[in-house]
Amino acid sequence: MNSIAPCPCGRLNARQKALAYADCCGRYLDHWDATPAPDAESLMRSRYTAFVAERAEYLQATWHSTTRPAALEFDAGAKWLGLTVRSHRTTGADRAEVTFVARYRVGGRAVRLEETSRFVREGGRWFYVDGDLTP
Repeated sequence: MNSIAPCPCGRLNARQKALAYADCCGRYLDHWDATPAPDAESLMRSRYTAFVAERAEYLQATWHSTTRPAALEFDAGAKWLGLTVRSHRTTGADRAEVTFVARYRVGGRAVRLEETSRFVREGGRWFYVDGDLTP
């Protein structure tokens, strides 16, 4: 990904301008070992960006070992259109939830994915555990 292009996750700075990939999710995706996401929302946003960039290794590394799939497949030709974070909240000392809407187009069909995702922090790193889709 272009380091100066707007980050796919859509995070804005204090002036309501899109953050560059390198200043946003890029620091987590490109430097996973040294720079873990600091909170559940940042991890969720970086995972969205990883789906956009088809970075399976990052998705696997940030998926909790108890629920991580053996392999990931991406929808061929999917075009990610945007992310909206509806809410994020702490649910315990090392637990959090993030509700979001992700939009994409595949095979000429628009898809709207709304999920409340659960995250856990272990060893100073946040991991995606699972989520509930909103019908």
